[in-house]
Amino acid sequence: MELLGIHHVAIIASDYVRSKRFYTETLGLAVIAEQYRATRRSYKLDLAIPGGSRIELFSFPEPPDRASRPEAAGLRHLAFAVRDVAATLGELAAKGVRTEELRVDEVTGKRMAFFFDPDDLPLELYEV
Repeated sequence: MELLGIHHVAIIASDYVRSKRFYTETLGLAVIAEQYRATRRSYKLDLAIPGGSRIELFSFPEPPDRASRPEAAGLRHLAFAVRDVAATLGELAAKGVRTEELRVDEVTGKRMAFFFDPDDLPLELYEV
């Protein structure tokens, strides 16, 4: 088996318009394609992440809430590589995004921090 990388991460938004604005305007991700799937009453938005990966942003009518515990089973967070975590945190905070304090990864010694999308999905900045 040869895995070549992560192609995409799928996210279901509770408010499609709000989340689309967050990922495109706040984070600056480019739209690859957007389609409305009438049979599912759902939008699918493909967003480009620098480096070749994608985020697929979906809307569904009345999606159930996700477990709120931070250590619930399943995907924990999505991490973005950045050159300067502190500067990126400042940019996000200036745009009104909820952020946590800068941390240092105790294993790698790299700077990192968490911020949150409109549905409180934890997203990470990781300094490379």
